[in-house]
Amino acid sequence: MIGLWDTTGNEVVKALAAERRSAGGVASGLALTLVAVVEEKMVREAEAAATIAAAAHPCRLLIVVRSDLEGRSRLDAEIVVGGRLGPAEAVVMRMYGRLALHAESVVMPLLAPDVPVVTWWHGEPPEMIANDFLGVVADRRITDSKQAPDPVAALVQRARDYAPGDTDLTWTRITLWRTLVAGAFDTTEEEVVGAKIMAPRTDPTAALMSGWLKSRLHIDPVWEHTDTAPRMHSVELQCANGDCVRVTREEGTALFSRTGQEDRYMPLPKRPVGDELAEELRRLDADQIYADALGAMAGVTDLEHRPAMRVHVWKDPALAQRAGAVEGALAGPGGTSA
Repeated sequence: MIGLWDTTGNEVVKALAAERRSAGGVASGLALTLVAVVEEKMVREAEAAATIAAAAHPCRLLIVVRSDLEGRSRLDAEIVVGGRLGPAEAVVMRMYGRLALHAESVVMPLLAPDVPVVTWWHGEPPEMIANDFLGVVADRRITDSKQAPDPVAALVQRARDYAPGDTDLTWTRITLWRTLVAGAFDTTEEEVVGAKIMAPRTDPTAALMSGWLKSRLHIDPVWEHTDTAPRMHSVELQCANGDCVRVTREEGTALFSRTGQEDRYMPLPKRPVGDELAEELRRLDADQIYADALGAMAGVTDLEHRPAMRVHVWKDPALAQRAGAVEGALAGPGGTSA
């Protein structure tokens, strides 16, 4: 590992090249560049997840940590080729001051040549991806609505802000659920006329599962809220002939029930973030099924027809904070401007 403190982007590029030569790295062996945008407290989580993902998808990992926007501009970097992060070539960059608002000035020269770029926000997702240049330059963009204060509202915002190439780890978390539900109809052609999902009110996986069922089966699932389970507990489908198919989560397994058949237990583990990330990195094109499910959940149509390319929309959070402070100061005790 090489540590560079109070350095420059040019020095980071030189140090990465030197470390690659020393470790025998070959750029042509990389499948992609993964740009991870994280907060300081979540850096180790992001590294652990990226290590798992890199085992399946050799990549150049660029971790961007933005902090202290009001302080002096400074760049600290750690460069790791192999070692604790597995086969990945990794650069952890901690950016301070105004530099943090222009992270692309350091990141762009570090992108691996001739491979796709994936940007992953491990934390609260941005309201608009176009406000972050690191998302605009990416071929694929991965958010995690679960990290937001209101996960379901954040998922709705992902639909409003959607562009082909976007995805969310909420979608990945229902992969096994979707496999079990879809597998129930491998041996029957009965029409599904109704569905019921039991989950907490704030569970984004239940919201997206509802959107998936609505988009694929053209039904309006009933979401039955419960406080007895921390996440989606069951999915039940009613068929036109009166049969009922039900998948219920039970301690890492799923109880599969179907009218006229014996109950079966099937695996339904809670996967680490690294496995979820690795699944999303398998495809670098637009996910049409996800777009349909997201649109049906949020009531937004024609997501697949939106332009895949975004135009960067500059937003200075420091100025926004100052404007908010000024507005608050001008507001009278009753909450209206003087």
